[in-house]
Amino acid sequence: MSRAFIKEDAGDPDELPERPVPSSPNYVTPYGLDALRRKALELKSALAGAGAEERRRRELARDLRYVEARIARAILVDSKARPGDSVRFGARVRVRDARGAESTFAIVGQDEAEEGGEKVAWDSPAALALIGASVGNTVELPEGEAARAATVIAIGYQ
Repeated sequence: MSRAFIKEDAGDPDELPERPVPSSPNYVTPYGLDALRRKALELKSALAGAGAEERRRRELARDLRYVEARIARAILVDSKARPGDSVRFGARVRVRDARGAESTFAIVGQDEAEEGGEKVAWDSPAALALIGASVGNTVELPEGEAARAATVIAIGYQ
């Protein structure tokens, strides 16, 4: 094969790229920090028992570096004593839209958020729309390309 078709700077095809660590603050709930610590222990255990498969060992080591970086940057926010007068990090917020449909959002850290679930990251569009709101306030919640108006009907902290 001609050398013209070989990319010289392609690097090792088995090399795994590092997982990028977000530069934004890593706010965590007590549960979120515990979950990160459990994940680090799981990865350490899996790494110790990974055997001889080099790619799997590198994968586990990379993931462990990522989780340890997230733990090192964690900013614990314990919201239990917060008054429920406005939405902040750690809040559990119930809203009702114009159709009468109710939704609940828990504003949590990035590592604790669920795709399409009730737990939303503090820097997600839904959380940003809710932060600062009080009971009775109407907010515009993102819904795909559009938004829907919803009224905050309850705020709590656990």
